[in-house]
Amino acid sequence: MEENINSSKFSITKNSEEKALFIKDVSSIIKNLDISNLSDIDKLEDVINILASNTEHAWGKNLKLVNITRHSKKW
Repeated sequence: MEENINSSKFSITKNSEEKALFIKDVSSIIKNLDISNLSDIDKLEDVINILASNTEHAWGKNLKLVNITRHSKKW
């Protein structure tokens, strides 16, 4: 007897509207970063943390729940 364990994950589907919106959001995030005063490592880390946080928010806004089966494609 074959065991079938279904699972799911959050993902942005290849060639989807969500992927296009994610890329648009991240492009905007990068464009709007204030990098005018990177005079020390602390300020650089602040900018990096803002980039990471905003990118994570954009990812969460555009992802969807995908069911994984043994027949799912691996990209």
